[in-house]
Amino acid sequence: MYLVATPLGSARDITLRALDVLCSCDALAAEDTRSMRKLLNIHNIPLKDRPILSYNDFNGDRVRPTIMNWLNSNMAVAYASDAGMPLIADPGYQLSKQAAEAGFYVTAVPGASACITALSLSGLPTDRFFFEGFLPVSKEKRRQKLKELSSIPSTLIFYESPKRLIKMFEDLIAIMGENRRVVIARELTKKFEQIISGTLGELHALILKKPLKGELVVLLDRPLTTGLQDLDVKAELRIALSEMTLKDASDFVASAHGLSKRYVYNLALSMREN
Repeated sequence: MYLVATPLGSARDITLRALDVLCSCDALAAEDTRSMRKLLNIHNIPLKDRPILSYNDFNGDRVRPTIMNWLNSNMAVAYASDAGMPLIADPGYQLSKQAAEAGFYVTAVPGASACITALSLSGLPTDRFFFEGFLPVSKEKRRQKLKELSSIPSTLIFYESPKRLIKMFEDLIAIMGENRRVVIARELTKKFEQIISGTLGELHALILKKPLKGELVVLLDRPLTTGLQDLDVKAELRIALSEMTLKDASDFVASAHGLSKRYVYNLALSMREN
């Protein structure tokens, strides 16, 4: 079984090997068969009488047995998501896992990936990055997840819907402050591709005035990008603690420097205990 990467936007962003596999495989499965048929037509690849079916998160349990039957019949199967690399915030994990566990050869035909493309264009550090994908839908779970991620010393990468972008930024600011650097990569490889960078506060104000549309990748800089050390934070905390409660002081310092509120609060707590 072949896991085939497909273009994000420009149909020419597909590898020669991917075209060979799509041309020669015995059966095709796709997140959306309409997208697959369109891609085949653009590259003049005839479907002929080969079977093609839709496989996604909603019908996976029902469709997987059919694909496994294809594999059991010694058919070479190509699976592709709508755009980018299958399984990366896209369907296909259970299919790939079941095929591998059954002893079938599963391989990737690598290519376009929105998270890596966005990272390379972001201007943020690329030596360490953490891909989260989509955040939880509910506010409570989303904020809890952001608290867990806030102190990771890596560039954080998220996918987000335009409809939820403002709520996401409200939660990011509540957890990490307004000054942390952030980048929005929009419509990658398409006609209206756009890379927008600034602080959380600046981009929040921007999207409130002009909501963004299209496919979005949000990238967040690692904490402590200002070079601020624990000693510097402690010095500011001492001043703030002379006038405020521990919680208010830690919130104030965290917001002032775009730091994780949990990180600053724990630092303030350790100062008080010592």
